Amino acid sequence: MATECVAYRDSKGGLHGSPEKATLEDLAGVLGRVGDEGGMTAGVAKLIFEKRSEIERVFLEHDSMVVRKTIECATEFAAAAE
Repeated sequence: MATECVAYRDSKGGLHGSPEKATLEDLAGVLGRVGDEGGMTAGVAKLIFEKRSEIERVFLEHDSMVVRKTIECATEFAAAAE
């Protein structure tokens, strides 16, 4: 008898049993080969997935610093032009 199943497709078209597994495969693809013969890629992708909120926080802080510096430079440039 036929049964229904839910699968999640990664960006290369591979099917996975969970969204996490599909996402991990996509992350591994983005990372490329990590370590000798690419043996560390899956582990690094899993670590990124697990630490996502912390990684996003770090990038948000970085972006905030870059924006703040850009505003400071623009303000200094405008003041010097007066």
